[in-house]
Amino acid sequence: MQTPDDHFVKVVLGQEGYQTKIQAGNHQLVADEPVEVGGQDTGTTPYGLLLSSLGACTAMTLRMYANRKEWPLEKIEVSLSHTKDYYQDCLDCEKTDTKIDIIERVIQLHGDLDEKQIKRLMNIANKCPVHKTLTTTTVINTHLADEAVG
Repeated sequence: MQTPDDHFVKVVLGQEGYQTKIQAGNHQLVADEPVEVGGQDTGTTPYGLLLSSLGACTAMTLRMYANRKEWPLEKIEVSLSHTKDYYQDCLDCEKTDTKIDIIERVIQLHGDLDEKQIKRLMNIANKCPVHKTLTTTTVINTHLADEAVG
């Protein structure tokens, strides 16, 4: 297995409940489910983590670009939500339960920016690496560990 870095995450979930301990490189996080679905609400949900990743990556990408251009971008706020909706093109399909994931991302840019700069930053938002990962084909290779731990 890899050594801890930004591309290595280890997740541990015990026998009871849904509270999940996450080791992401040198950082520790907790995920959980809301009380109404059996969790203890001690951390954000897996979808909350996904939205957080996209929001953080968006803000960081915008900051890097604005800094490189020396633009007066003072603060970036990214608000996100996730829903599932029936896929519009598949309403007449045999499988009517096919849904698509919809992420709404609202970006607020604070600073003395002109219209051209704002338009460019909104274009750059779609170039953040997490956005690219979510909007392209992703392959997930799953393997069973060599030995079970008792």
